[in-house]
Amino acid sequence: MAIKTSEERSTTARASAEASFKKEERAKDGALAMMEYLAQGRIARERMEQLRALRLAKEAAEKQAAEKEPTEKGTVAVAEQRVRTKRARKV
Repeated sequence: MAIKTSEERSTTARASAEASFKKEERAKDGALAMMEYLAQGRIARERMEQLRALRLAKEAAEKQAAEKEPTEKGTVAVAEQRVRTKRARKV
């Protein structure tokens, strides 16, 4: 068993302290990275909810317009057909 000098002991203590410090820093960085990851996920989900709401509103408006449109076109088509049949009867 070798006897360590004070210089060797201080070097060992310094290395141990540095390793401990680096470990703490990695833990802090990891926690910060996890918080950022979770925050970005939350933001992405909120944005998807907004886009979904906009898409559903657009689809509902298009469906409503499509429901109105055939009746208007259908009415015009029926009126045009009546005019054509009246013209055909006159000839």
